[in-house]
Amino acid sequence: MSVKGVAVAVMPGSAQTWLKEAVYRRNCGLDPSRYRAELKRWHCLLKGHACDLDHPRSMTDKINWLKLYDSTPLKGRLADKYLVREWVRATVGEDYLVPLLGVWDSPEEIDFDALPDSFVLKATHGSGWNIVVRDKHELDVAGCRRRLEGWLKRRQAMKGGFELHYEFCEPRIVCEQYLQDASGGLRDYKFMTFDGVVQFAFTVDRGPDGARRGTYLPDWTRAPFEYICESRCSGDVPAPERLDEMLAVAERLGKGFACARIDFYEVDGRAYFGEVTFTDADGLAYFRPACYNLEFGDRLVLPSKKPFKGVML
Repeated sequence: MSVKGVAVAVMPGSAQTWLKEAVYRRNCGLDPSRYRAELKRWHCLLKGHACDLDHPRSMTDKINWLKLYDSTPLKGRLADKYLVREWVRATVGEDYLVPLLGVWDSPEEIDFDALPDSFVLKATHGSGWNIVVRDKHELDVAGCRRRLEGWLKRRQAMKGGFELHYEFCEPRIVCEQYLQDASGGLRDYKFMTFDGVVQFAFTVDRGPDGARRGTYLPDWTRAPFEYICESRCSGDVPAPERLDEMLAVAERLGKGFACARIDFYEVDGRAYFGEVTFTDADGLAYFRPACYNLEFGDRLVLPSKKPFKGVML
């Protein structure tokens, strides 16, 4: 985003924070009839051009179209970090779920003494609202509660990109078992599906120097393109042991949705479901070379319009 041509990426951190907060507060007060125009404006400020919502052709433009015209209550339930568990259990089985340690409506309800030494806290109604606790004895409990309380009061959909299906989530806090794989961290394996057909996958490794991503075809050969969002490309990553299983489960979970990213972890030879994301990277990721954005856009078939309440056609 920019103000009078000044890109956010080159603004000081404090200015970025102020600008993002101002955008959030403004969006919270908007009438839904303004969402379409403001989505185009937001995209133009961040990407340098407006997304085409009238005749979308690229994959990323179609993802932005889906925000306005396919943000259903079902998607909200499945984006919810707690409610999605029942769907996964019913669709592919309990064994794919990361063990749940607790769920609360308020951070004040959490008994940290009763939790294990390591765990992960997540807000159920957003993206990236996670606290990874590797050693409970080093945790600032009061600060953790304040952070969680702040998240519970926020609306993911109003952060800028109008990911409107998050409006159907129920703000709560879940605690899951801490997982670590052979990499020493927890590698994400993310499978992009169109109506259950896996198009490509990418890995995300997070370290002290930031995130690294690598893009692969379903057979795990390195793709002739990279699918990128504010991270560096990694070297080749070996295929997960449970690749065939992940592909099959991703196909089952993605079936019936125009576009769904299904995430997994692999720990001690087991595949665990991470999350389902319907508007990957808020529609801001890009392909290198760019021609693949159109190639995958041609494959992504949009459903009939189901406008979010009050959104302009």
